[in-house]
Amino acid sequence: QVQLVESGGGLVQAGGSLRLSCAASGMFFSINTMRWYRQAPGKQRELVASITRDGDTTYADSVKGRFTISRDNARNTVYLQMNSLKPEDTAVYYCNSLRPPRSDWGQGTQVTVSS
Repeated sequence: QVQLVESGGGLVQAGGSLRLSCAASGMFFSINTMRWYRQAPGKQRELVASITRDGDTTYADSVKGRFTISRDNARNTVYLQMNSLKPEDTAVYYCNSLRPPRSDWGQGTQVTVSS
C-alpha cells in the first residue's frame, strides 16, 4: 500500500524558513518523480517543485531562488527547503509521487506565514 506522509509545516514569520519532509512507503521510491504542490484557500492546487529520478528539478516562478527540492533515496524521503517565506506562501502543501499512470498524494501539511 502506497503511503506518503508529510511533516514540517507550521507557523513562521515572513522572511523565515521551514523544511518540509515527505516519507514514502509501499513504492519503488527511487524511480518515481516526486513533486510538491500547494493549495491556498479559495485557490486551485498548484505545482511548486518537482524532482525526477535523475535529480532534475523544476520550480514554479513564484518560488525560484527561495525553495529547494531534494530527495534521499536511501530514506525514501523528499524534502522542500523553503527560505525567505512570504505571506503568499501560506497554503496546505502536498507531496505527490508520480509514476504514470499512477499518482499518489499525501494528506498535506499546513504552512502559515505571518506578516
